[in-house]
Amino acid sequence: MFLVSEVAQLQASSVAKPSVWPYYFLFFVSGFPALIYQIVWQRALFTIYGVNIESVTIIVTMFMLGLGLGSLGGGRLSKITGLPLLGVFGAIEIGIGLFGAISLLLFHRVALVTAGASAPKTALFTMCMLLFPTLLMGSTLPLLVAHFVRITGNVGESVGGLYAGNTFGSAVACVIAAVFTMRLFGESGSVQMAAATNMMVGGSAWLLHIFRARRAEPALDRPTGPGASRALAFSPALMLSALTGFIALGYEMVWYRLYSFVSGTVPACFALLLGFYLGGVAYGALFVRDLCHQKLRDNSERTAGLVGTLLVWAGVASFLVAPGLAAAVPYVPYLFTFPLIFVCAALLGATFPLVSHAAIDPNSQAGSKLSYVYLANILGSASGSFVVGFVLMDRWSLRTISSFLLGLGVMAGAILLPRAHRRAKQLILFGSAAAVVLALLSPWLFSQLYEKLLYKEQYTRDIVFGHVVETRSGVITVTQDGVVFGGGAYDGRFNTDLNHDTNGIVRAFAVSGFHPHPSEVLMIGLSSGSWAQVIANFPGVTHLTIVEINPGYLDLIPRYPNVASVLANPKVQVVIDDGRRWLARNPGRKFDLIVMNTTIHWRANVSNLLSMEFLALVRTHLKPGGVHYYNTTLSEEALLTGATVFPHSLRVMNFLAVSDSPIQVDRRRWEQELSRYRIAGKLMFDPGDPAQSSRLGEVLSLVDTLRTDRTDEMSMEWGDSLRRRLQGRQLVTDDNMATEWH
Repeated sequence: MFLVSEVAQLQASSVAKPSVWPYYFLFFVSGFPALIYQIVWQRALFTIYGVNIESVTIIVTMFMLGLGLGSLGGGRLSKITGLPLLGVFGAIEIGIGLFGAISLLLFHRVALVTAGASAPKTALFTMCMLLFPTLLMGSTLPLLVAHFVRITGNVGESVGGLYAGNTFGSAVACVIAAVFTMRLFGESGSVQMAAATNMMVGGSAWLLHIFRARRAEPALDRPTGPGASRALAFSPALMLSALTGFIALGYEMVWYRLYSFVSGTVPACFALLLGFYLGGVAYGALFVRDLCHQKLRDNSERTAGLVGTLLVWAGVASFLVAPGLAAAVPYVPYLFTFPLIFVCAALLGATFPLVSHAAIDPNSQAGSKLSYVYLANILGSASGSFVVGFVLMDRWSLRTISSFLLGLGVMAGAILLPRAHRRAKQLILFGSAAAVVLALLSPWLFSQLYEKLLYKEQYTRDIVFGHVVETRSGVITVTQDGVVFGGGAYDGRFNTDLNHDTNGIVRAFAVSGFHPHPSEVLMIGLSSGSWAQVIANFPGVTHLTIVEINPGYLDLIPRYPNVASVLANPKVQVVIDDGRRWLARNPGRKFDLIVMNTTIHWRANVSNLLSMEFLALVRTHLKPGGVHYYNTTLSEEALLTGATVFPHSLRVMNFLAVSDSPIQVDRRRWEQELSRYRIAGKLMFDPGDPAQSSRLGEVLSLVDTLRTDRTDEMSMEWGDSLRRRLQGRQLVTDDNMATEWH
């Protein structure tokens, strides 16, 4: 109805300047499916190629590379005389929708032959799958800017308005995805909704183009010439656009790490963070639109000064997010701090349309030139993501990275200092001085940062970390009494003593109660090494392969004597990789036992290790009689899924053992194994110690719960009982990600 009324207004007057609001509305709506695609496609590709940092970097980089190349294509198209730009935009939206409708099916078909590929092959396959849709997505902004400049005669107003509208649509999509779509519709339903939206936008754009062509409004195609002397030469503008993108995405990587840690890596946190980030970018672009429309039409040197001022103060504000968040979370939920991200993103988001306005004449070349500025911004953004997320986070602390990005912001502002007017020079210099003061105060501002950010719902506020290991794969923190937190969530303790069981290590020792002879063992996840130490010292184990995604644990384990020897054990081989990807890359490896002390079921990406598809993959790696034994953290969906996929199952506390062969619990064998179990030559249970003998009996009594109706965490339960008790619960699949978004 909105578009129909606008078309009626266009027909009613042959002299009025065309309204721009239908175009803003269309570009706003087109931003919605774009972010739904990005969230879902990245998630689907992570399932195929792994969530280790190499795969994540490749997928994100290929996505952004496609957008950058698409901007060049859109710029080229915008120069073609007589080309119906609005009609082309509509055709592009329809093309994106058609691809979106079949995208997940295509990804899954390709996964059948490419899962587990090497890094170079992963990059090639990802590029091939994402190139077509991202080329189309990236081409739309230059096309519509070229169209808009014919209407407004103002580059900043055109870029700011369109960029704001599209980015607001993406921000809304992030929030809706976090709150509704991913939970209600899963991956496939979300993508189909996005595809339908693309079709609607494309059809509406064609309708608007047809009515506009019938009206033949000359104002749309009036020629525009070069304006006043540009405030920025084109080459420096490209450099500034790239540098702005680098800083913005660098800070986004920093913020994502902060909010992942403080939330315990809740999947909705990233979508909400991205929503506020994009909302801020959109607001900054909208501010530029109004400013260029009212005060900067003549492109005075105020534009250059404003860009420099924004860059410096955006750096100052962004640097303060980490200490600001740390100061706030003891008193308010972390969600209340997202306005900090909004403000910083608004300052950064205003620079791109301003740089475009300062360097591009409002003529027929505007769309083409914008495509290069946009490409530079995308390449800078991709570089920021790669350099900060992949390189610097493996070498520097978060404080050092934040100081580095702060320095880049000051440097970018200083570049524009000679061109700035007096007031802007004062603001740039004052902001630079503030940045120097913040850098000097950074040791105090970032002191005990992760203690302050620790996820607080289950743990006290007075924890002090004895060790903090920051790698590109995540943050590992250890308290002074040996409690491990991976990414802000509990990840175990350094303990192998069953007599003083502070970490549920009885679940590791329980293996010998239901599996008679585990010789070849695979363990997905190393963490503190406590489980690995227990499993590796079972008398029958001849080889233990451990797949760990974060190499930071290898630096911690040697510092704790009770587990240090596991890394030197000749039975043990440690591989740094994503567990699911490793299984896909090694189809010929078979095991008697596959063990996973899986993280909490609501954390991001954990359903990749709990889904029916993953369990089907595990089945192909089990020898006859083999058992898969993994932590469900008592998720009813995860328990039912395992008991449904495999015919035989046994719950051991919050763990589930599943197999294609019958599982038998032998109390006598378990008692014999525990009575002779040794680590470093020392018996676990001294038969001459009454207290330890009593503890042994207490451990063995866990078997007795099988003859009761107990379903609490301190019991065992057969699969038949699980299936009856949990009937009707949702089964976990790669598509619904049931344990995460619910």
